[in-house]
Amino acid sequence: MGGIDDFDLSAAGLRADGADLASAVEVLAAKLEDALGRHTDVKRKRKLLGKPGPVSEISVRIGECRYSLCPTSSGANASRLREVGGIAIKREALSIDDWLAGLTRDLEAEAERSAEARASLERLLD
Repeated sequence: MGGIDDFDLSAAGLRADGADLASAVEVLAAKLEDALGRHTDVKRKRKLLGKPGPVSEISVRIGECRYSLCPTSSGANASRLREVGGIAIKREALSIDDWLAGLTRDLEAEAERSAEARASLERLLD
């Protein structure tokens, strides 16, 4: 699929910091929510009067892995948690590049196994 490269490029802003990072995280959160629906959980900080604020965490569950990305003032914390039978067996801190590569790889593998996942991946790459 040529679209995987497009996804990597669209997420390149995650490697930035400050306002660029915040914007990239917002765009990525929207794309993942739209494409993966129930597999994605986006948490937001609350502003005054209960209005939703900026993204505080993106969590994506693909197969036995849960990918989490939490923007910080100095960049972002990225991790992957592996679970077997609902039991966490390994948590890894990842660089942004490794987080994006792992998420992309697991999405591709899931798409090969499932028509629903394939359709989600196609929506993500559009």
